[in-house]
Amino acid sequence: DGCGHTVLGPESGTLASINYPQTSPNSTVCEWEIRVKPGQRVQLKFGDFDIDDSDSCHSSYLRVHNGIGPTRTEIGKYCGFGFQMDGLITSKSNEVTVQFMSGTHTSGRGFLAAYSTTDKSDLITCLDNASHFSEPEFNKYCPAGCVIPFADISGTIPHGYRDSSSLCMAGVHAGVVSNTLGGQINVVISKGIPYYEGSLANNVTSKVGLLSTGLFTFKTSGCYGTLGMESGVIPDSQITASSVLEWSDQIGQVNIWKPENARLKRAGPSWAAFISDEHQWLQIDLNKEKRITGIITTGSTLAEYYYYVSTYRILYSDDAQKWTVYREPGMDKDKIFQGNTELYQEVRNNFIPPIIARFFRINPLKWHQKIAMKVELLGCQFSIGRAPKITMPPPPQNKNDDKNDDFSDDFVHSVKTSLQTDKTTFTPEIKNTTVTPSVTKDVALAAVLVPVLVMVFTTLILILVCAWHWRNRKKKSEGTYDLPYWDRAGWWKGMKQFLPTKSAEHEETPVRYSSSEISHLRPREVPTMLQTESAEYAQPLVGGIVGTLHQRSTFKPEEGKEASYADMDPYNSPIQEVYHAYAEPLPITGPEYATPIIMDMSSHPSTPLGVPSISTFKAAGNQAPPLVGTYNKLLSRTDSTSSAQALYDTPKGQPGRGAADELVYQVPQSVAHSAGSKDE
Repeated sequence: DGCGHTVLGPESGTLASINYPQTSPNSTVCEWEIRVKPGQRVQLKFGDFDIDDSDSCHSSYLRVHNGIGPTRTEIGKYCGFGFQMDGLITSKSNEVTVQFMSGTHTSGRGFLAAYSTTDKSDLITCLDNASHFSEPEFNKYCPAGCVIPFADISGTIPHGYRDSSSLCMAGVHAGVVSNTLGGQINVVISKGIPYYEGSLANNVTSKVGLLSTGLFTFKTSGCYGTLGMESGVIPDSQITASSVLEWSDQIGQVNIWKPENARLKRAGPSWAAFISDEHQWLQIDLNKEKRITGIITTGSTLAEYYYYVSTYRILYSDDAQKWTVYREPGMDKDKIFQGNTELYQEVRNNFIPPIIARFFRINPLKWHQKIAMKVELLGCQFSIGRAPKITMPPPPQNKNDDKNDDFSDDFVHSVKTSLQTDKTTFTPEIKNTTVTPSVTKDVALAAVLVPVLVMVFTTLILILVCAWHWRNRKKKSEGTYDLPYWDRAGWWKGMKQFLPTKSAEHEETPVRYSSSEISHLRPREVPTMLQTESAEYAQPLVGGIVGTLHQRSTFKPEEGKEASYADMDPYNSPIQEVYHAYAEPLPITGPEYATPIIMDMSSHPSTPLGVPSISTFKAAGNQAPPLVGTYNKLLSRTDSTSSAQALYDTPKGQPGRGAADELVYQVPQSVAHSAGSKDE
């Protein structure tokens, strides 16, 4: 009478003393006999051990034996408060006996232990949680029987579980391991979240949890997608039922709770059976074989009709004629699934191992008021080929034909049984850390080709970007005198934006002429001379930095002796010298504008005095002077009737012409007046 929580599976299990984790009662005893497959051995691990040792293990103790029965041999006898046993107790055979004896005592919780075969080297107990491990990711083996009433979990998939939750119990809730079989879990630790949801799944209730420093989730095969009930991928014609609830209300409206209403999260009534008994069913045709890993159910979801199914069985078939009831591997009883406890909450149950079938049927066993439910199936496509058809060679014809016939029948029967068992029993080890076996060679090939193609296209894009960037840099680095990308006929348009703004003191500087300078000029030869010689250099290129315009000159100087400003004066130079048709460099202290342009007035003999002529001097204000044409032409202001006397504006401050050697003239203010004078 001293046995507590006990689940003995074929490869692993969990056992605890009575009343654990409370104080065990006095004078109780319990023995567990554990057997695994022949050729294997058993290992035992304690999650908690707290047995009174006041009498040196005389009346209260835990004893472990090799073997079962009278021939068993003792491995060890243990007692003590808070006894820590870090290692494993290993048997010498495939059989072990565990004996718990509780004498007279006042304290002591007893013990909780887990066992497995020795090939599960990473065995843990149902009491281990994520905070016991420092690795960010690890694999552990959970024993069977970890759905225990004295452990709590908080959270759900896919958001994760609070780090204080039992790893193995959370694994059962998530559907990655079976409570009756145990199994491998792949745990990933990450940062905690402020709130953890609660839910009911696989007969495990997850509670609402608050903020924690960490959480954990499980790596799975990924075969947990919805199969089309909610989305409508499964058409109404493929959802049938044994009966349909139908009635007319007080106003004469007919209410029909049809099978196609059994879609999860669909508004309105659910499916309901007309007769409430254990022979009713809801059937779903998936159109082809699918891998079904779970089911989610709710009740009617209508407050005025408090209907729901509390327990049910699952049947499946390939042809809708022969049905198989779902059972867990190694069990000789049908699996009974826990359903809803009220009409709204979604309850999930997982199938370990998955069901491979086309037709899926739910058979309610218990319900509240009436049978009513909404459903969604979880799973993925099934692409593994069927087992090859076995053909038997014709038996030899001899007098032992009857024996051969019997042997052939037995062999075929065993083959059929094994093929049927493959669909309904547990495959040796399903690793949730690997990709689902349904991955084909095409998918593997695509997984290799896609990254390669992405790298190739990325490389091409980088090459194009680098080439474009190099081309732009090459443009910027071209010679100062070369303008391959500018409009040579109108290069001054691009030059406007780079001309600096000059101060007012330079804008108002008067231009001075002397009589000696005027006398050296011939009326027609100066413009003619300037136009006969073309420039032997390309147009000056204005840089992007305004500061470069403040330098003395950007033009190539004359070859020979270094030119001075006096030599470049067009009013004091000999007639026979050759001039380039470019603006001459200016002194640093003077205005940065070209030499005054003289207009040739020889073609206008009757131009009256006092009329302002055209000038290219910078006018008052901040506007830069326009540049006319490709070259600045130097025009004479002399009258055609007089070669020695030039026609100038009236000197500033004098009423008429003066005979002084050096006169001061005012810069013309408007080009428009000059144009008007010509028209007259």
